[in-house]
Amino acid sequence: MAYFAAVLARTGAGWDVSETELDDVETLADLTDLAREAAEDEDTVLVFIEQEDAWFAVLRIDGEDDPRIFVSDAAAAARSSYGAVLTDELIEQDGEADFDDLDGLVAGLDDEDDAVAEADDEDDEEPGGGRGATPVGPIGDSELLTEFGMAAADLMELAGEGAAPGDALGEIAEALGCGEVLEAVR
Repeated sequence: MAYFAAVLARTGAGWDVSETELDDVETLADLTDLAREAAEDEDTVLVFIEQEDAWFAVLRIDGEDDPRIFVSDAAAAARSSYGAVLTDELIEQDGEADFDDLDGLVAGLDDEDDAVAEADDEDDEEPGGGRGATPVGPIGDSELLTEFGMAAADLMELAGEGAAPGDALGEIAEALGCGEVLEAVR
């Protein structure tokens, strides 16, 4: 599978864009460390990843904060090694939030309703012990680029059907003011 990955480091003069290799990336921590190496002080760093026009992702690192992630199609990304690094993290975060939200609901059920809730939970389990299926479509923080001029609705539209991931990353780079620089490293 062919991947394109670029690191965009925010500097006082704009964005410094460079293509990067993901060969040593096995975890989200590896990808985060790779991005932080490109940072000037604790400025924002973005990582753009695209896989063969199947999906794209944007990872945002602000200093030592936890990374913010947006993936255009979770199901497509989950089928690839680098995409799975991102989608697994997002699905785990969503699963924890959903599970926490259910605690209060389950506590108020009587015994008959508990049995129904447990049966529903079993239906959600995947073979092999996982919970739920990977969602189709966008997943993650669609607002991660709003302060740079890319509205959440615009990012979601680029992730929608019909938009080629490479074109979407180009449009995002244009909104950030570094479209020509991104194209030069492609």
